Amino acid sequence: MRLVFLFDVDNTLLDTDRVTADLRAFLKRQIGAAEAEYYFALFEKHRAEMGYADYLGALQQYRNSHPHNAEIMQTSLYLLNYHFANRLFPNSLDAVEHAKKFGTPVILSDGDVVFQPHKIENAGLWEAFDGNVLIFIHKEQELDVVQHQFPAEHYVVIDDKLRILDAMKKTLGARVTTVFVRQGHYAHDPKHLDSYMRADVTLERIGDLLEYDAGRLVGATRGI
Repeated sequence: MRLVFLFDVDNTLLDTDRVTADLRAFLKRQIGAAEAEYYFALFEKHRAEMGYADYLGALQQYRNSHPHNAEIMQTSLYLLNYHFANRLFPNSLDAVEHAKKFGTPVILSDGDVVFQPHKIENAGLWEAFDGNVLIFIHKEQELDVVQHQFPAEHYVVIDDKLRILDAMKKTLGARVTTVFVRQGHYAHDPKHLDSYMRADVTLERIGDLLEYDAGRLVGATRGI
């Protein structure tokens, strides 16, 4: 059976909550607590509108309202020079290598066209996935493209958001094993959990994927 493993990035392989906390601390030092909160209000508004986190997009919006604040330029340099590889969850790369024993691992991520590729490359994930990287605005709506570029008899989707897993299960049915990784704030917030079907497999951390072979993953698959 040809298997393709579709890995999310943020809070699945990469501790994005930690990245956000680091940025918040930097902004408080750079522009003060009140202005830092204003930036994050723009950030959350933009995320709600676009469906993905866009640090640089929110930064541009902040600059539009503060055109003479030269200090904010340091924030863009901070983000571009951030060492994302230091924020990979333990055993993230091991999980990717483990998946290679059974099929083709592919990054399937939401994000913007500039910073998300930069973040993935800087973290060492682009190389780890041999360049098999797909980035969309709403990845759950692009499964036809995913199947065309990476055809498989069965897919294993690994994500920290039940909403994404639920949508993919409804589209692919028994052809997909959904793996819920309980990392990050989405994975523990009831409003992001209660209205979606449970995943086929639940992991407490990405490193737990090392305990599963292809047979165990495919065998856990349920229909809808």
